[in-house]
Amino acid sequence: MKKLVSLCLVVAAAVTSSLAQESIVAQINYNQLEKYIESAQKNYPRKQIFAQNTEVARNNVPIAQVSYLDILNASYIYRPDDATAINMVNPYVVNGFQFGVSLNVGNFLQKPFEVKKAKAELKVAQLEEKEYESVLANEVKTRYYNYIYHLNELKLRTQAAQDNKTVADDLRYKFEKGEITLQGYNTARVSSTGSSSDRIQAELEFLKAKDALEQIIGKKLEEVN
Repeated sequence: MKKLVSLCLVVAAAVTSSLAQESIVAQINYNQLEKYIESAQKNYPRKQIFAQNTEVARNNVPIAQVSYLDILNASYIYRPDDATAINMVNPYVVNGFQFGVSLNVGNFLQKPFEVKKAKAELKVAQLEEKEYESVLANEVKTRYYNYIYHLNELKLRTQAAQDNKTVADDLRYKFEKGEITLQGYNTARVSSTGSSSDRIQAELEFLKAKDALEQIIGKKLEEVN
């Protein structure tokens, strides 16, 4: 009878092994993966931070260019036509409007470097954003592959649990009829319990992988189409 129990367990293991041999690579949907990456590029907060930094740097370039006007100071003084020639408050000899423009030479020499710096900062921000796009895409792929792995692991453990339960139920029937010993039945029951525990653990790992993927793409998987 021990041989019968062992044979049943071997058959269940063989069915499980055949499922394990299915290629995970063949189950990867690359079109869906690209949609997940696009969703992450659009929704993931850290990616948006890099995009905003680039936008700020882009706006700083025209601001630096326009700041050339800061080095010029224009002023005017008005002296009425009927004012006296000697006036301590307005000591100018020419009546009417008088205009003046002053140039800050130090600031003038700094402006080209400030514009160049703003353009360099924009370039750096663009490169950082592009680099993070690549990092983010790789992270989405990693989480997607992990999700597929745990999905298949769950299928495998679920099938194993079902097979072992079928074997255990069959051997319980045989035990009740006195066809096998208690030890033989207990062996199958322990195996069935272990498979059920493995299935529960696989469910937990699958849910964690699914949550991790949804967290980075910013949507539920069912919402990405």
